[in-house]
Amino acid sequence: MAQGRFLNELLTTLTRRYATRIRPGEATPGLQAASLLEQCQALLASDSEVANLAQARNALTTYDLLTEPDRRAFFQGLAERFAPDANAIAEAYQRYAENPDGSNAQALNRASRSPRQELLRRLNTPPGHTYALVRMRADLQRFARDAPELEAVDADFIDLFRSWFNRGFLVMQRIDWNTPASVLEKIIAYEAVHTIQSWDDLRRRIAPADRRCFGFFHPATGDEPLIFVQVALTRGLPQQIQPILGADNPDASALENAETADTATFFSISNCQSGLRGISFGNFLIKQVVEELRQELPNLKHFVTLSPIPGFAQWVQERAVEENPPLDEHEQRAAELLREEDLPGVLSEHEKELHKPLLRLVARYLVKEKNGAGLPVNPVSRFHLGNGAEVHRINWMADTSDNGLRQSHGLMVNYLYRLEDIERNHEGFATTGKVACSREIQKLLRQSKTVTPA
Repeated sequence: MAQGRFLNELLTTLTRRYATRIRPGEATPGLQAASLLEQCQALLASDSEVANLAQARNALTTYDLLTEPDRRAFFQGLAERFAPDANAIAEAYQRYAENPDGSNAQALNRASRSPRQELLRRLNTPPGHTYALVRMRADLQRFARDAPELEAVDADFIDLFRSWFNRGFLVMQRIDWNTPASVLEKIIAYEAVHTIQSWDDLRRRIAPADRRCFGFFHPATGDEPLIFVQVALTRGLPQQIQPILGADNPDASALENAETADTATFFSISNCQSGLRGISFGNFLIKQVVEELRQELPNLKHFVTLSPIPGFAQWVQERAVEENPPLDEHEQRAAELLREEDLPGVLSEHEKELHKPLLRLVARYLVKEKNGAGLPVNPVSRFHLGNGAEVHRINWMADTSDNGLRQSHGLMVNYLYRLEDIERNHEGFATTGKVACSREIQKLLRQSKTVTPA
């Protein structure tokens, strides 16, 4: 062990000395990317484990010092220089077509593998480099938005991350006010649903007896969380987020004794690492949190969310200006009213006129509106439906924050996890796209105008 630590420290020292020779922006744009690509080529060609460690450290140190243009050039180089050999694939396929035995099938599989995957594996060899590669993929995703040729590079990252971040390696930890500050500050930084304004705000979210917070970590990323889940323990299904967040009155919804709660409400699920987008942990983490809560509080009967509806307001306006709007006259009138700048005033003054049309439109948006893959366009809906929940109830004026009014006109939705139905709902959604809905939602859908495909 002592020799291993000594070698690790020695390699770290050498890497730091190497890094001091490099300064961002000193080289002509593209030269540092070319240098890094040469380092990667050497890393792939090396058979020495000790040399591989040093080369991998040097390569990622160089990457950290690249400018944005050089990083883009580096990923372009990965796409061009580390792709599978098309001729080797064709030859292997020809042999397999002539004799489709196991040996030729394995040869075809080997020929189809991208050298990039082996490169990424070697870059991951030194301790602590997994998180560096997660951050690298976050950069790649930015560049890939307008560079489709980088999609193959991203696919290699995804394939490896799905293996490295196997759910069996995830560690769930309870987070409370006694958790080290280094972790608590990450909750503030990574909160993606309801912004945490201060340490006092954070304390209101995790310290009371009726609050729970869980973090999911991976051994390879240390104290860098992958996901945070915040839970409010309530009596009955919640209809508004502000009392839960304690924005107006910190004690408004508090239960002095968590054992009196019958409902666990997931009000914030934040994915902390954009570099892990596309790596699914959802069904696993929901089940694990539910099991933990049931063991601690056996009186809990309901497991629900109080979820935002991002994109709804924009969707309404886009439908309203179509040549043949798929809206009835009441829904069209609602869309016109909601173009006013004073949304709080409009929603208050015209509540009777807006209430039913908006509920119908939300139901349709969450359940019927699909993307090119045939899945719900709303990302939050996709997440929970894919994990076995049902669209249970739509709540009027549930989020009166500026963001809540702007993105969904104050509406929020409860997704209900019925433990006995989770597997069936998940299977139906995964195989046929079937969306599980409560009777209340089904009634709203029947009342909504039928959408005629363009």
